[in-house]
Amino acid sequence: MQLPESEIGYILKGFPRTSETFISNEIYLLEQAGLKISIFSLKKLEGQKVHGVSRRINAAVTYLPEPSAYQNAGLIRWIFDNITLFSRSHLRLFSMKPWVYAGTLFSVVSMSFKYADGSFKTAFRSFLKEFLQAGYIAVEVLNSGRIRHLHAHFCHTATTVAMFAAKLSEVPFSFTAHAKDIYRTDMNPGDLLSRKLQRAEFAVTCTKANYDYLDRLKPATSRLYRIYHGIDLKLFTASNNNRSSGPPLILSVGRFVEKKGFTYLVEACRFLKDEGVSFICRMIGGFDAYAETVQASIDSHDLVDIVTIHHAVTQEELKSIYQTAAIFVLPCRITDDGDRDGIPNVLVEAMAMGLPVISTNISGIPELIEDQENGLLVPQKDPRALADAIQSMLGNPGLMKEFALKGLETVHRDFDAKSNTLALKQLFEQCLESARK
Repeated sequence: MQLPESEIGYILKGFPRTSETFISNEIYLLEQAGLKISIFSLKKLEGQKVHGVSRRINAAVTYLPEPSAYQNAGLIRWIFDNITLFSRSHLRLFSMKPWVYAGTLFSVVSMSFKYADGSFKTAFRSFLKEFLQAGYIAVEVLNSGRIRHLHAHFCHTATTVAMFAAKLSEVPFSFTAHAKDIYRTDMNPGDLLSRKLQRAEFAVTCTKANYDYLDRLKPATSRLYRIYHGIDLKLFTASNNNRSSGPPLILSVGRFVEKKGFTYLVEACRFLKDEGVSFICRMIGGFDAYAETVQASIDSHDLVDIVTIHHAVTQEELKSIYQTAAIFVLPCRITDDGDRDGIPNVLVEAMAMGLPVISTNISGIPELIEDQENGLLVPQKDPRALADAIQSMLGNPGLMKEFALKGLETVHRDFDAKSNTLALKQLFEQCLESARK
């Protein structure tokens, strides 16, 4: 049972973030299930599209002071500039728990040597920044008297802050690992990720592929769980009412970053156009520098009349766009630095909306899409295979309907966020129960 007035403190790099609806959805559903939550956001984000679910969250959000960037100052100057932002919290901590504080600061220094990867100064600034942020959070935790567990999303920056804050405040912590935070070694150099798995009360990840990878890193005594994100099945419901009679719409959604593989979709569209296939293609997502690369590819292939890119929209707006599409395509890839998706939530959303889907056979995607059963999978970075899959699907309405129906079954069986979040709630309740003893 949950302790009276006990809370979970969520530590997030930024909140709310347009591309991380799954976190907002998780917090909202946990609140609806009876847990009390406080949010600590390391950054205050500007210019983000705010989804309806983020507005329905009751949790108080604490935005931390933002440390200055590393680039424009030497180490000593950077320390002086930033320590003043957090001095009150750290002086309070030192007066309350001098030995705990000193031990945690010693960890910062020793970790800076161990994980320097060629530059002690760079590692020290990174860990010191996270230590300063952790101290701010730890004081808030101690002052609240209610926060008895900390949980971070993504196992690099936010989890390092959570690990330090947990040590300073002497409450347990856990984390959810997702994508590049697992596989990019610069984000967790050496055995740092194993260290986090060892120190955490438990860790969660969102695909079996991730679970298998992390299971090889974790100590035998560490607790690791696979819990799919899932989606709001009340919001995303199948409907064909708005699909037009004109050229079929190929829809793709995701941040404009390299791992989404949008340039390969553009190349596939060039093949389709050259072969006389009638279609239009829309790509929707948060703009990054990669959006310019995608647009340049569209321009160079003379596809501007049929392939367009658009800024991110809210979930509510996206639902209406799904209803106009014929198929959904997301040609994800693994980048040279190891970055990749787990199971992109937009694939789950599209399937819940009754769309047949095409993606690639990497990472956790085959856990959602079984090739030739409820969708099509092609090799990554293969625009020819992607074009062939799109053409075969658009040319076979019976197959599209079959994939759509089987996709709906898959999503309702395995990716209902409300059901999946209950598993996480049980883990939190176990931690809160232990805090009572």
